[in-house]
Amino acid sequence: MPKSDHGPRPMSKPRPGFRGRVWIDGPEGTFIGHGRVVLLERIIEHGSISKAAKSMKMAYRHAWDLVDSMNRQAKQPFVELATGGKGGGGAVVTKAGEKAIKVFWQFHHDLQDFLKKEEKKLRL
Repeated sequence: MPKSDHGPRPMSKPRPGFRGRVWIDGPEGTFIGHGRVVLLERIIEHGSISKAAKSMKMAYRHAWDLVDSMNRQAKQPFVELATGGKGGGGAVVTKAGEKAIKVFWQFHHDLQDFLKKEEKKLRL
């Protein structure tokens, strides 16, 4: 067991429990999931795919591929791009993208609530 800067860690048994994540598949495979939603949120925060990718320590090309995949699979694009110019390019998450973020987090929250409820059955 690795030592921390604050002394030895107390020995404890791991408690059994449920964990889960949500992925929504589309015609090309993963359509939306935790990482893609966080990327969309970072695009909102930073106004560009490049800055969003850097904030996540993700390669720009990978972030671009994720955005492109979501845009191709969605009925309406989740991200609209502005070409460069004096002020440079940028990216904007559309209303469809904002709705996807909201729906995803609600589904994620519902799943966590379900898992907590089911976990209680383990504690007999």
